[in-house]
Amino acid sequence: MTVQIGRPSGHVAEVIMNRPEAMNALSTDQVLRLGEAASQLADEDQVSVVIISSALAKAFCVGADLKERRGFDNDDLRRQRPVFQEAFAALRELPVPVIAAVEGFALGGGCELALSADLIVASASAVFGLPEVGIGLIPGEGGTQLLPRRIGFGRAADLLFTGRRVDAQEALRMGLADRLVPEGAARASALQLAEEIAAKSPISLRAAKHSLQQGLDVDLTRGLEIESRAWEEVAFSADRVEGIEAFNHRRAPRWPSWRDGVS
Repeated sequence: MTVQIGRPSGHVAEVIMNRPEAMNALSTDQVLRLGEAASQLADEDQVSVVIISSALAKAFCVGADLKERRGFDNDDLRRQRPVFQEAFAALRELPVPVIAAVEGFALGGGCELALSADLIVASASAVFGLPEVGIGLIPGEGGTQLLPRRIGFGRAADLLFTGRRVDAQEALRMGLADRLVPEGAARASALQLAEEIAAKSPISLRAAKHSLQQGLDVDLTRGLEIESRAWEEVAFSADRVEGIEAFNHRRAPRWPSWRDGVS
């Protein structure tokens, strides 16, 4: 299997890419499997955090499989396009926090995969880049939209127009990566972060992600309305009662929404 779903702990799921012969290059089949994994996890109420990782030490993902595309005519490329769009949309729209654990190369579509996550944990070996303009393309799975939202217009323009690669240190400085960890430690560090997040109220995590995403590109008044609705959803839930009770008794919360399911 080129894509597998792992269960490293109770409320954490992991989407693991494992296509070593192609450094996880995104073939049509690989992307279909990524989309299927995302769709499956979106329906699982007991999942609170998703990690996207690679089983390879040298690469997170090197982008679209250009060997496969070498034999494509225009009609083949048109047929492949919605497969990529739907899979990447499924990853972006996961209702829970998503963490990309990046070891080695994250190039082209691989960089866009990382950008589709909410948080990027990069090892010292990580290399990011969107080289599409050098082969007669542009990023097509969110790169021109997600990158400037993360790092600003000017920095995004630099990377998009030159196609240059950035190492992990520069990625951290510009905000492309959120955490920098030693080489080989991206997955373990992402798992530790996921466990920390998964200990929080599951209904609150989903509401916080929804409010963050929906409010990003609206004016402040509209954003505050989105936040207010999300606040009401969690403030009048059993998780709020349990959270305050646990705080006052100095114990770990036992979230009712795990028992009842998250709507």
